[in-house]
Amino acid sequence: MSGTDNPGFVTSDDGGLPAQPPNGAKPTSPSTQLEKLEKPPAVEREKWDKGVEFLMSCIALSVGLGNVWKFPSTAFRNGGGAFVIPYLIVLLVVGRPIYYLEMMMGQFSSRGSVKVYDVSPIMRGIGIAQMVSICVVIVYYAATIATAIRFFIASFGSPLPWASCDVSWTGGFNCVNSSNTGPTPAFNNSLPVKTSAELYYTHSVTGEGLLTAGEFGAPDWKLTLCLLFIWVAMTIMMVKGIRGSGKVAYFLALFPYVVLISFAIYAFTLEGAGQGLKYFITPDWDQLLNADVWKEAVSQCFFSLSICFGGVIAFSSYNSFSNNIYRDAMIISWLDTFTSLLSGALVFSIIGHLGHLTNETDYTKVVKPGSGLTFITYPDALAKFEHVPNLFALLFFFMLLTLGVGSCTGLINSVLTALHDSMPRLKSWKTVVTIGVLGFALGLLFVTPSGSKMLDYFDYYGVQFVTLTSAIFELFAFCWLYGIRNLTRDIQFMLKRRTGFLWRFCWKLLTPAMLIVVLIIGLVKSQRPQGIDDVYHGWCIYVGALVPIPVWAWFAIRKRNESSLKKRIVAASKPLSDWGPESLEVRKQYLEFCSNYQPMDSRWTRLRRVLHRNDKTYRVSV
Repeated sequence: MSGTDNPGFVTSDDGGLPAQPPNGAKPTSPSTQLEKLEKPPAVEREKWDKGVEFLMSCIALSVGLGNVWKFPSTAFRNGGGAFVIPYLIVLLVVGRPIYYLEMMMGQFSSRGSVKVYDVSPIMRGIGIAQMVSICVVIVYYAATIATAIRFFIASFGSPLPWASCDVSWTGGFNCVNSSNTGPTPAFNNSLPVKTSAELYYTHSVTGEGLLTAGEFGAPDWKLTLCLLFIWVAMTIMMVKGIRGSGKVAYFLALFPYVVLISFAIYAFTLEGAGQGLKYFITPDWDQLLNADVWKEAVSQCFFSLSICFGGVIAFSSYNSFSNNIYRDAMIISWLDTFTSLLSGALVFSIIGHLGHLTNETDYTKVVKPGSGLTFITYPDALAKFEHVPNLFALLFFFMLLTLGVGSCTGLINSVLTALHDSMPRLKSWKTVVTIGVLGFALGLLFVTPSGSKMLDYFDYYGVQFVTLTSAIFELFAFCWLYGIRNLTRDIQFMLKRRTGFLWRFCWKLLTPAMLIVVLIIGLVKSQRPQGIDDVYHGWCIYVGALVPIPVWAWFAIRKRNESSLKKRIVAASKPLSDWGPESLEVRKQYLEFCSNYQPMDSRWTRLRRVLHRNDKTYRVSV
C-alpha cells in the first residue's frame, strides 16, 4: 500500500481532518483543511538553540560506547577481518539509509519515537517495542559506565593496580605483568597464561574469576557506588532538558577523539601491533556465508549508529523544520564508521602485542572474547606506558565515561520524548527521577560477578533480535504503508532536494529484504550466548518485547468505525489528520504543496533539457 500524491489523512482519535473522500468525490481544498486542523499543543516543544548542537548531540549519541566498547569485542568474537567486510556492507545498505530515514521522519513531524507512528497508527506498537530495547541498553550502558568509573578511580594509584601480578590471582593461571616490569611468578607449563590486567578485571573488579560453577554472586559494593554516582549525575543533567544536554554535547562529542587518536598513535608502535592489525584488516571471504557474522554485523550497525532505538528520531524532532539533515546524516554516519574502525585497529594492535608477549598466534587464547574485552586490552596497554601512565589512564577512562554518558543520555532523551509526546503536562523532573531510580535498581543485576554473562544474555534476546525485528516493521510502516512517493515528496518540501534512486531502492527493497534474511537465518542458526543456558526465558523476553506491535495494531483497528474489517485496517494504516509539520503556517504550505506536487527532475534529466534547449536555439540561429 504505497503512498500517493494525496497525504491520505484520516480522522484522529480526538477529531481533526475528515477522512480522505471516496473515489469520485471532490477533494477538500488545502484552505478548508487548514481551518479544521487541530490547535497547536498547549505545551510548546523545545528546540535546539543551534543546528550545531543537534549535530554534536547526535555525534555524542551515535559515536559512543557502541564504537569503542562494543565494536572491538564483537569484531574479535567474530574473527576480526572476517567481521569487518560484512560490517561495512551493512553500514552502506542498512545503516546509512535507516539513519537518514529516521532523521527525516523525526524532523518532518516533530514527533518522538512513538508519536512518529501517527504516520500509520496501526504500527504504533513498533515504538513501544523499541522502548523496551532502549531500556535494556540504558541499564547495561550505565553499568558499563560504572565499571569505567571504577577504573578511573583506580588509576590514581601508583603504580597502576593492574600493572603487575598479585599473589591472590595466580591460582590456576600463569600471570604475566602487563607493565613488563617487576618480578614475574614462576611459570607452570600446564596452566594457561593470563595478563595481570585481565586478572585484575576478573578478580578485583567484577569478581567473575572467583565464582564457582553455578554461582551468581552479589553486587560488588564498589561498582554499586559507581553505578549510583552515574545515575545521580545523569539525572541532574537530564532535568535541565534538551537545551541543557545540547550544551554538554560539545564536550561529549569532541573530547573522546583527542584521547582516542593520541592513544592510537602509541598503540600502533607496540611490538606485535602489526600482526594484530593484519588480523583485523585481513578478510576471510568464507565468513561471508556465515549467518552469525551477518546477524552480528547488523546488530553492531544498530548499536554504532543508535538507529532503531528511537534516539535519532527523538533528537531530530527538536530540530527546526528546514535544518539540513541530509548533510548531518552523512557527516555522522561516516564519522561513526571511522570511529569504529579506529577503535578496532587500536584494540587489535594491543591484542597483537599481547600475542607477541605470550608467543601465542591464536588470539582467542590471548584474551577472552566478551563484553569485558575493552577493560582488559586498554588497561594492559596503559600499563606499558613509560611516561606518566597514570595520566593516560585517567584520560582514557574519563573518555569512556564521556562516551557512555553521551550515548546513555541520548537514549534516555528518546524515552522522555516519547513520554512527553503522550503526556505533555507530565512533569519532566518527576519522569527523570523515576527513570533514574528504576535504572539504578535494575542495573544492580549487571554489577554482580555474573554481570558480563547477564549482559550478553539480555543483549542477545532483549536487544539484538528485538531491534532487528522492529527495524523490519519500521521500514514497512514508513516505506510501504506511508509510501516512498510520500517520503520523497516530504523530503522535497522540507529540504528542497530530490531523493536519488539508490535511497529509494534501499528503503523499499534492499534494506528490508536483507534484514528479513538475516533475521530468519539468525533465529535458526545463530550461536546462543555462553554462560547462561536458560533459552526458554530468553525467547520469552524476545516475544514479550514484540507483543506491543500486534496489541497496538488491534487497538488501532478497533477504534475505526468503518463497515468492514478490511476498510478499518486500511483506515488505521493511513496518517492521522494532524500528521505533518508542527507549525500551522508550514502545514498550510505543505498541504498546498501536496495538492500541486511535481517530483523534481534528476540532474541528468535537467542536463538533457538544457542541452536540448541549447541545441534548438543553435538550429534556429543557423
